[in-house]
Amino acid sequence: MELGLNLGLYLYPPSSPLCTTISKKHRLNNYNYNVSKKLSISMAMLSAPQAYDSELENKKHELLTSLQDTQRGLLTTPHQRSFIEEALVNVEGSNKGEPIDLDKLDGTWRLQYTSASDVLILFQAAATLPFFQVGQIFQKFECRGNTDGGVIRNVVQWSIPNLLEEQEGATLLVSAKFTLVSVRNIYLQFQEITVQDINISEQVQALLAPAILPRSFINLQILQYLRSFKAQFPVRDPGRESVGGLYYLSYLDDNMLLGRAVGGGGVFVFTRAQSLY
Repeated sequence: MELGLNLGLYLYPPSSPLCTTISKKHRLNNYNYNVSKKLSISMAMLSAPQAYDSELENKKHELLTSLQDTQRGLLTTPHQRSFIEEALVNVEGSNKGEPIDLDKLDGTWRLQYTSASDVLILFQAAATLPFFQVGQIFQKFECRGNTDGGVIRNVVQWSIPNLLEEQEGATLLVSAKFTLVSVRNIYLQFQEITVQDINISEQVQALLAPAILPRSFINLQILQYLRSFKAQFPVRDPGRESVGGLYYLSYLDDNMLLGRAVGGGGVFVFTRAQSLY
């Protein structure tokens, strides 16, 4: 290349019009090459996060797919549990070690799967007892604007067929305060258990206050009392101290939350839900 260029300069002096044209074309070609190279590098830098996000979304999709037909963890085979654990670890590795963003954590999360025995026993009871139903289960975090913790409410919607409305006949609320003890670990200090939002079935309402008869003051008072009923019980251990536990938030983004109860208490898979209150 250098030989050809030198030969061109020898045959055509720098002052000649042809040499000037060759020089301009050479500079233009170099300029176009550099611009093209920089553009390619910029496009590669822009496309890298998109490829990573696509890979992450595929991992999340595989996890949610693996949870299908397990009834939120009640019906799983050893092979399914192994596959779910592998899918969990794949997602957890995407932001492993990053500090928990409390503003992002704030809100309501719907339970999709768990291996925690204290939750599975509710599903087992609902599957075997004809007079008990378990509806949706949520975790509601209240920590927006905080830097060291907040409040968490475990919400269980349940019902007694024919007595209460289907699935959402009543709400069991377990409230706790939580504090950050490391970048991804929170310590829960349970405060109280509340039974509220009693919604009696239409059959019971008709029994208490038949539509064909005038509703007396007492009938209406009973209905109003049941609707506004709220029972609260403090959570204490035998030493009168609040019961607590360590909870590891292994993954968090805008629409998925993964957690592990430290000490073999089980894993939890949540997806973002609309606010309850």
